Amino acid sequence: MIRALLIDDEADSIAVLRNLLRAQCPDVTVVGEAGGIEEAIEAIGSRAPDVLLLDISIHDQSAFDLLNRVGPGDFQVVFVTAHDDHGVRAIKYNALDYLLKPVDEHELRKAIDKVAQRIKDSDTRMQWKSMLDSIASLQQSQQKIGVPTMAGLSFIHMNDILRLEAKSNCTAIFMSSGERILSTRTIKDYESLLPTAIFCRVHSSHIVNVNRIQKYQKGRGGSLIMEDGRAIEVATRRRDSFLRRLIK
Repeated sequence: MIRALLIDDEADSIAVLRNLLRAQCPDVTVVGEAGGIEEAIEAIGSRAPDVLLLDISIHDQSAFDLLNRVGPGDFQVVFVTAHDDHGVRAIKYNALDYLLKPVDEHELRKAIDKVAQRIKDSDTRMQWKSMLDSIASLQQSQQKIGVPTMAGLSFIHMNDILRLEAKSNCTAIFMSSGERILSTRTIKDYESLLPTAIFCRVHSSHIVNVNRIQKYQKGRGGSLIMEDGRAIEVATRRRDSFLRRLIK
């Protein structure tokens, strides 16, 4: 279902639009209605609409004032207005469509079809991006890197790294085989060198291979249990971004 938010300072106009949607667009559910800018901002944040059906004139402000305040969002915009002198400006705001009052039911249906297609295209792009990211991550994980040590260089596959731990100006690299390599590079160097698709710095002293995490345990910042059984602390300031990355 397409989630629609109706925004107009005239209750009668909202009622007409709601009835047209009910009759002509069964794939649309109205998740909210707003008669002013502040009310609309709150509804956009709380209702997560797919499309705003938005009157251009809202009391002594305009739809453009609203869009400037909320910024770009995960919603489409269809302007609904009694005036036809805002068309060029509407295009600049990337409006998906521009409907004149009284709204024609066929024009409304076409506008909703555009919304549905845009959502479908967006979903397809996200699926392709996810697939390409996975391929890139796999390719990177199979690459070898040279690790400088006191004795010379050790060449290791990146995906065989479980975790890295800061040791003064050196870094201990823990491998899936149980081997521990002491590198003369700093952990900050490895943070910039290792691919972020695979490795994540979760603490000032720790970088982990996200493919080698067994579980996350709650706490102030929480902790990670790695494949070698070691518990790795997650810094409080890094927790939210780390968890968002895992569940995206």
